[in-house]
Amino acid sequence: MHIGIPKEIKCGETRVACTPSGVRHLVSGGHRVVVQSGAGESSGFGDDKYRRAGAVMVKRAAEVWWCDLVVKVKEPLEEEYGFFRKELMVFTYLHLAGNHLLAKALLASGVTGLAYETVEDAGRLPLLAPMSEIAGKMSVLMGSCFLAHQYGGSGILLGGVPGVLPARVTILGGGSAGMQAARAAAAFGADVTVLELDHERMRYLESALPPQVHTLYSTEQHIEDQLSSVDLLVGAVLVPGAAAPRMVTRDMLSVVKRGAVFVDIAIDQGGCFDTSKPTTHDDPVFVDEGIIHYCVGNMPAAYPRTSTEALSGATLPYIRRIADLGFESAMVMMPGLAGGLNVWNGTLTHKALAGSLGLEFAGNPFL
Repeated sequence: MHIGIPKEIKCGETRVACTPSGVRHLVSGGHRVVVQSGAGESSGFGDDKYRRAGAVMVKRAAEVWWCDLVVKVKEPLEEEYGFFRKELMVFTYLHLAGNHLLAKALLASGVTGLAYETVEDAGRLPLLAPMSEIAGKMSVLMGSCFLAHQYGGSGILLGGVPGVLPARVTILGGGSAGMQAARAAAAFGADVTVLELDHERMRYLESALPPQVHTLYSTEQHIEDQLSSVDLLVGAVLVPGAAAPRMVTRDMLSVVKRGAVFVDIAIDQGGCFDTSKPTTHDDPVFVDEGIIHYCVGNMPAAYPRTSTEALSGATLPYIRRIADLGFESAMVMMPGLAGGLNVWNGTLTHKALAGSLGLEFAGNPFL
């Protein structure tokens, strides 16, 4: 199979979809891997490393997009829609629930769209988890930074000092991102509360996290109670494939302290705060209702060496199976991969996604 790895063009995106070692693994299986020049530079992987791994290096994106399977990190942007064609498979983070324009372009072109974020394995999301974990840890780092007075924050140090209480951190969602955010905040010494719906998940969090991390049932009343004293709020809710639920409405913000920081990890799926809107690494925050909002849609790109290694390690086995077996056989042999199928033959094949977009769900023929 011909596999293409283009250079990412999203603002601030520094990751690359496959490392040179991953390319070597694919080439050793008899596949042709085409990499766009400069694709791995920001992640520490120069063109020479890809050449030595057996990649065919090309300058133009069009040469990469002509492959059978294009593997990316982030969703295609409008300037890439012209590369779409019926025979093309795209495997990347699609996040279509928050992107009607891309969904319509994929449907109209007949592209086969596989989304990392909806691939499942025994109830887990193995291709979303590595980036969620990085984003979770980053949410606390960024939140702590923007709490500083010079950035407009309330001026409270996350962990406090002897004689001064620590900051209060509230995390909405106890999945991979929420758990890592809680662990990072606790390591700083903050007072941490995680709101979650699943009782068994809360039981696990209580046993796995430090004692200053508390769990609380996620209800509207409990969220409102937390907002009155929160210094850093992390939105880490997830409904696989669907738009993120709005957990905090604008009407609820009147009780929030000015200079508090909201970090919305769910912004790729539309965001879980009414006041959220996408930002970039170049301009990461805005202020609304006196609250600093950090809503960067590709947070892990701030640490591309770690993120690329983690992402490539998770996705490579799936890419290899698609290449070895072909698309349809891989779908049948790997039911979890079939869960990643979002768009096929001009139809939506993920039920939650179809519901979020308000479009017809055609069913998934491989499940």
